[in-house]
Amino acid sequence: MADTPRVLLLGKPGCHLCDDAREIIARVCGDLGVGWEERDITASEEDTRLYWEQIPVTFVDGVQHDFWRVDERRLRAALGA
Repeated sequence: MADTPRVLLLGKPGCHLCDDAREIIARVCGDLGVGWEERDITASEEDTRLYWEQIPVTFVDGVQHDFWRVDERRLRAALGA
């Protein structure tokens, strides 16, 4: 996998949509050999303010890609598969 994660998932504990997003992201990134990371928005006042009503939020290469749901086909396409 790449040293620098290309996908960032913003979520919070206890979020069932975040659990669903995590499964899809892990599968797609695993298939493609792409690094990803997850960040808890509750650890940052700014993240909480900006993203509270949108989680889970997915970024690809630093650009917001999706929120609420992760579409596997769209994610694969964004990662160049």
